Amino acid sequence: MIVDCHVNLWTPEHFTPLYAEQMRRVRSDGDYGLAADAETLYGAMADVDRAIIFSPRYRDSAGVDGDDGAVADAVARYPDKFVGFAYVDPRQADCLEQLRHSIEDLGLQGVKYGPIYNGVPLSDPRMTPIYEYCQANDLPLTLHMGTTFAENAPVDLGRVIHVDPVAARFPDLKIICAHMGHPWFEDCITVVRKRPNVYCEIAAIFYRPWQFWNILISAQEYSITDKIFFGTDFPFSGVGESLAGLENVNHVIAESGLPRGSDETIQRIKHANPFEHWWHGPGPL
Repeated sequence: MIVDCHVNLWTPEHFTPLYAEQMRRVRSDGDYGLAADAETLYGAMADVDRAIIFSPRYRDSAGVDGDDGAVADAVARYPDKFVGFAYVDPRQADCLEQLRHSIEDLGLQGVKYGPIYNGVPLSDPRMTPIYEYCQANDLPLTLHMGTTFAENAPVDLGRVIHVDPVAARFPDLKIICAHMGHPWFEDCITVVRKRPNVYCEIAAIFYRPWQFWNILISAQEYSITDKIFFGTDFPFSGVGESLAGLENVNHVIAESGLPRGSDETIQRIKHANPFEHWWHGPGPL
């Protein structure tokens, strides 16, 4: 089985002018739209068995203002392919009510949050009801961890070191640290090793080959490769190139004699199954 655990969904109406403005600084090909509607996602995910999808609300930082309803619609159209996560923005007064609606009415089965994009630290009191709700309802919480291209995003909020006290306070809350917390992957590996309820994933890091190789070697040395999951961050990267990046992670060191990412590590991540780990009971499958 191959599961893409990190797939973004949006449509043109979810973009604000800020999005193109931000993207001009990081993409030279002029393709700022990056189509990710339900039909596009379904085609792009042809080579994976299941995909976990969410629609981020990064309006004032990255210029994307998603919609949980669109996620629920995509799941309804392709229930054998997609599993939907809600997005939560703790700045909104009715945040918990929105979350309850997305889970209890729309049927979404996990939660996504990006502290660096919404500017609310993981330690903020506004996060506590969210953690409590997720823990009480067996909802995995995927966190954007690591840096971002968005200018209006407090960079320190992306460090996985801030996950550690949350994981200690809520030991039954399954937390997934996206992007291995790049470039602070040592923080990520440290917390994942320390906390049984914390996991991580490799979405959108293969295209930094030297960093990616260092991440996998460090993960091997700290014996956490059984807690790393495959993801793409589509549409920013696709399934084929992400799998190739993982399988070819050792190309960057050639025949230098440096340590190699083992075949066991590569295959373990490629076939990691979140549905067996991120929920306490049977997962969505």
